[in-house]
Amino acid sequence: MSKAETKTILITGASSGIGEATVRLFSRRKWNVLATMRNPDHAGELATLPGVTVLRLDVTDLASIRQALSDGLAKHEAIDVVVNNAGYGMVGAFEASSAEGVERQFATNVFGLMNVTREALPAMRQRQSGTIINISSVGGRVTFPLYSVYHASKFAVEGFSESLQYELRQFNIRVKLIEPGPIKTPFYDRSQDLVVKEGLTAYDTFVAKALPLMHKEGMSAPGPAGVAHTVYEAATDSSWRLRYPVNAEAMLALRKMLPDRAIFKLVRTILVK
Repeated sequence: MSKAETKTILITGASSGIGEATVRLFSRRKWNVLATMRNPDHAGELATLPGVTVLRLDVTDLASIRQALSDGLAKHEAIDVVVNNAGYGMVGAFEASSAEGVERQFATNVFGLMNVTREALPAMRQRQSGTIINISSVGGRVTFPLYSVYHASKFAVEGFSESLQYELRQFNIRVKLIEPGPIKTPFYDRSQDLVVKEGLTAYDTFVAKALPLMHKEGMSAPGPAGVAHTVYEAATDSSWRLRYPVNAEAMLALRKMLPDRAIFKLVRTILVK
């Protein structure tokens, strides 16, 4: 790829997990990579990779979003692909959650993603070209206990993205959804927030049984490299395909084939009984 043909990608939440793996892959493929994160001091080796520029971007801080996009455009003139990857998971019984905690979940997983997208669109629209890639989850299509607020945020991302693609097609801007199933990343420790409420013990037995099983499934899953390759596939796919499952095909097939009653019974049998 010549310098004139080199494309530029901006990735949020790039310091670890799927974001970090995606930075490394696009660097190897000789893209310009704007690796954004809340604290650039956590970039480590990423800052030394070919074609990588580390920028501060906190998806809950609109000023930092605007600054990162401005700095990226000043350096590379165009941002061809935006990957909305930053996110985390609130876990636990919904009754134990607080209004502030729910707002924080949506501020990161939904409103932050929307704000990055909104700020990136004018330049893409002016160029009549671009791709928005939103990292969703199989949890935006299928649900499990104790992730009610996280699921709600990912269902929101799915609905937002599906609707948005109608609006942006006229400007030759593609919207893509990446839907990972279980992936071994820091999501299962550092990026999860277990909610508890003082004095509320009614859910303790349920949580103690179901949560370790789901955690085990995640920790034994493939690493994030497969998701990064799927992001690359989506970024270089000129079709109008919307959804790209990763390690989730069997789960999504079951959800499509079985009625609600059967799916709910299956989940209860595995995780609850």
